Parts: sequence; C-alpha cells; structure tokens
Amino acid sequence: MARDLTRRERMALERVAMREQDADRRRVNFDEVNLGYTAEMAIAEAERCLLCARPTCIEGCPVGIDIREFIRLTADEEFLDAADVIARSSSLPAVCGRVCPQENQCEGTCVLARKDKPIAIGHLERFVADFAREHGRPPTHDEVPKTGKRAAVVGSGPAGLACATDLIKAGHDVTVFEALHELGGVLVYGIPEFRLPKEIVKAEIDGLAELGVVFETNAVIGMIDTIDDLFEVEGFDAVFIGVGAGLPRFLDVPGENLIGVYSANEFLTRVNLMKAYEAGAQTPLLDLYQKTVAVFGGGNTAMDAVRTAKRLGAGRAVILYRRSEAEMPARLEEVHHAKQEGVEFRTLVSPIELLGDDEGWLHAVRLQRMELGEPDDSGRRRPEPIPGAVEEVAIDVAVVAIGNNPNPLIHKTAPDLEQTRWGTLVADPETGRTSKRGVFAGGDIVTGGATVILAMGAGRRAAAAIDDYLRTEVWDPVS
Repeated sequence: MARDLTRRERMALERVAMREQDADRRRVNFDEVNLGYTAEMAIAEAERCLLCARPTCIEGCPVGIDIREFIRLTADEEFLDAADVIARSSSLPAVCGRVCPQENQCEGTCVLARKDKPIAIGHLERFVADFAREHGRPPTHDEVPKTGKRAAVVGSGPAGLACATDLIKAGHDVTVFEALHELGGVLVYGIPEFRLPKEIVKAEIDGLAELGVVFETNAVIGMIDTIDDLFEVEGFDAVFIGVGAGLPRFLDVPGENLIGVYSANEFLTRVNLMKAYEAGAQTPLLDLYQKTVAVFGGGNTAMDAVRTAKRLGAGRAVILYRRSEAEMPARLEEVHHAKQEGVEFRTLVSPIELLGDDEGWLHAVRLQRMELGEPDDSGRRRPEPIPGAVEEVAIDVAVVAIGNNPNPLIHKTAPDLEQTRWGTLVADPETGRTSKRGVFAGGDIVTGGATVILAMGAGRRAAAAIDDYLRTEVWDPVS
C-alpha cells in the first residue's frame, strides 16, 4: 500500500527521472532510448500525486483517462487494475506513454506544474501498460450484445484504432482498412524504433484483433473500393475516415529535385517500415556515413529524422530551423535527446536554394538569415529575412520535415465529401460527422498534422457519434 503522506510531504518528493540509454551508445543503435520505470520507481513517482479533488490533469487529456484513479492504484501496487482504468479510455496506452506531448496536455495542467515538477503521467502510463502486457493480462471489458451493424474504418493510425476500439466495445462489427502492408499508420512508418518499438504497436493492435476487430492490409480505399462501394457493395452501415495527412510539403525552392533530397515521409518510411538500414534492404537510402545531413524543420518529425540520420552514420546531423529554438514545436525531451546524441542546431535560417553539381547531386544549401518579428496566427513570432544576410553551407543530404498535407485520393473518388481550401475534410469537431450521410472523419485528415493523442480523441468522439447514428439512424450532417 502507498505510504500515508501529507500533502506537504508529497510536494517535497522529487520527480523520478526516466532511465535512459547512454547517449554515446544509443547514437549508433536503434534500440529504445527510454528504458522505463521499475515497479519501485513507478510507486515512488505515483506517491507524489496529490490526488486532487478536482484533477485538472484529466481535463488536459484528450481521451479523458481517469488519471487520478490509475495513479492511485499504481501507488497501491495494483498495476493491473490501473491498466484496466486506462483501458476504459485509451486503446494505445503503451504508445501514448512513449510519444505523446504530456508536457502540453495532462502534465501541463497538473497543479504541480506550477513548481515545474508535474507528475510524470506519461512515464506512469507507459509502465502500467508495459506491466500488463508483460504479465499476459489483457484489459478486462464488459461484454455487450452484438447490434448487427457494421462499421468500416479507413486507416489504421491512432484515430482509426481509437474509433475501432470503441465501436467494437459497443457491439458493432468493425473492419479496418489499411493501405500499407503493415498496420499502425504513422506509428509504424513515421516514428523511429528508438522512440517507439514496433513490437509495442503490434501488441496493441493484436489486442484489438482479440476483441474482434477485423484488419485488411493493402487496401487502398479510393482505388480498390470507393466510399460508396463500402456502403453499396460491401454493406457497411457507417464509415470513419482516419487516413491522416501523409502528403509531404516541400520547401518550394530551386534544387529540390537534386539527388540527395528527401521528404521526411520517404526518409522515415524507408527506415522505419522497410528497414533500409539493414544489409541487403530492398529500398536502400544513400550511404550517410560521415556525410553532412541537414534536416529542415523544428517539429517531432524533424527530430526523428535528424536522430535517425545520426544513427545511420552521419558525420554531421544538423537541424536548420527558421525560428528560434523557443518556437520549436518539438517535444522538449526530443530536443534534449537530440543534443545529447550530437545533433547540431542552427536556428533563424531559411533555405532559399539547394545547390548541386553537374551530375545532379546535392552539395550545398543557400540560407537566408532571419529575425523574429510580430506573432503570426500560430502565436509564434513570425520569421522575417535580414536583408543581405545570405550564406552558403556545404551539405550532402537534405531531409524536408516542414509538415504534411492530406492525400487527395479519397476526395477524388468521393467529391460529395466537403473539404477545406487546405484539402482537409470538413467534419464536426465534436461528432466527426461530414457532409456525406453515414460518413465520419477525424484526426489529421480533418485537423492537419497534430499529435497521436489528439487523433485518438477525435476517433473516440466520432465512435460515440457513429454508435448513436447506428442505433437511431438519425443523420444531422455538418453544416
């Protein structure tokens, strides 16, 4: 049982640091960087929780996990019961515990954050989820009668998996269609092994299959079947679209077609999904050994790409970012780990041209130095060029990680789905209802690039609305 500590005593306890691989060792392997808590460490961290009467951390969680209760159970060494509490709200706890930006969500709203030491909610979620998996105990769920209704989920990323979980628990039959040959969406092709081991993703998906979710891979909806086909030919009663935003943005500068220029999508997919770093890989990358690799961008994808380049032998791996480090959207932990691993950071620079040799190989980038002006729509100060401040820097490989746009394939085959001028689908933020009867959408295909947990929250909200629609057949499309 947890110690009987006063509020003052709990507030005096130090946050328990996560164990990590040594930086010199991990920069040359793809093993997971964070090593997790021991049971003793998890209990010690859980004992710091004040068990607030009004737990603001829950308000900061996009999927509404009962954080107070699962941490209380963890402090009492009831780890499996804690896992059941998390499973009521999250289908991917081992994933979210590893990759979600807790500092901006649940931990950011923890009352202890005012003293800069919030409860390590993400680390505790990871520990509990790993403990349950390693002890062969799937979360318990209440049995519900089958409704006879069928729902199709397009995309097996976070939004689709969260939606499928809640629908199968509600008694509906669910089939998930995935365009690629591996399930998991961005969790498998976008996030490196050293941050999210693929065996973790597989275990979470296997748990959904045991609940009865059917998965179909190599199923490109819009090519094999259209949305209308899912209704009229396959006989589904509702469709959820959670295909993410997988179309890479580029710099729109001269030289982007040079040999040695990658989008982050291609670079990370080749490494994460197709194991390009292994000898004899069928989809190799350019040899990065002792080369200079520049990654353009300041988000988590940029950090994933630059840290991957370092592990592939890059002599120099450099982040080039047009704002200052304070404006970087990447998680603080990812920036910290990148620096530990030898990644260089150059801020307030923007590429204006990629330069190549006579044979079409990249060899340099021309950079415009920037300064920060007034805030833009994102709330961050807008970068503005400094007149005449241009420099040329030698690089061998460039990776562009400045965001993604939605793939237009589904809209081309379902023109009655209303979209925005950015190519995202128009959907009610609370229900996921679209302009097409029976079709719901959520995640990055609606919001543009966001986080795993926000996509899951959208999937859960849509699942509740789909359940209501399947039971009532009442349709109120998004206006």
